[in-house]
Amino acid sequence: MFFSASNLTGGYGGVNIIEECSFSVNRGEIVSILGPNGAGKSTAMKAMLGILDLKNGNVVLDGKDITKLKTQDRIKLGISFVPQIKNIFTELTVKENLEMGAFLNDANLSTRLEEMYDLFPIIKEKKDQFAGELSGGQRQQVAIARALMTEPDVLMLDEPTAGVSPVIMTELFEHILNIKKQNIAILMVEQNARQALEISDRGYILVTGKNAYEGKGDFLLNDKDIRKAFLGG
Repeated sequence: MFFSASNLTGGYGGVNIIEECSFSVNRGEIVSILGPNGAGKSTAMKAMLGILDLKNGNVVLDGKDITKLKTQDRIKLGISFVPQIKNIFTELTVKENLEMGAFLNDANLSTRLEEMYDLFPIIKEKKDQFAGELSGGQRQQVAIARALMTEPDVLMLDEPTAGVSPVIMTELFEHILNIKKQNIAILMVEQNARQALEISDRGYILVTGKNAYEGKGDFLLNDKDIRKAFLGG
């Protein structure tokens, strides 16, 4: 697997939030991490990014063990992360937000900007507008586009559709499918489990900080026990 984590155990203040969790994602693949509130989904993602100190486990990127690397060093190796909240600079314009995202890779800034405008047409339309004036769905597009400005190999998304309408959620998932075509490995934490599995190649379901189920997206979507417990029947 291109990006993987094995047996991750850790938490905050000495209390484990995740225990022996394992995940993996290949290039050109969407993998979702699902589960009820408090299951440790976002904590697991932060552990893979190096934000959380681990008691046990290791993280590997393209065959290289990066477990001991700091977050900024993991980003330099090609990992981009879009947090659920505070993921844009509201006082900057949309274009300025994207330019900020290219701080590690500004050699082809103009070309990359045009690529983002093509991928997210609303961003081109709003490029000179302050990001704080945008709708929730538009802000999420800016946040994702900014993360893509570094041309990452891995894109990590924490609740990308949180707080948006069903119509906007569908639109955001369509954008994520288009990003997948760029041969990027996409790892996504999502609360909208059913909709996430519909676009995911594979998925993991966490319960109380541990791997409870894993498999192909359509398998998890159609398993009657999983549907009853996590997908609303």
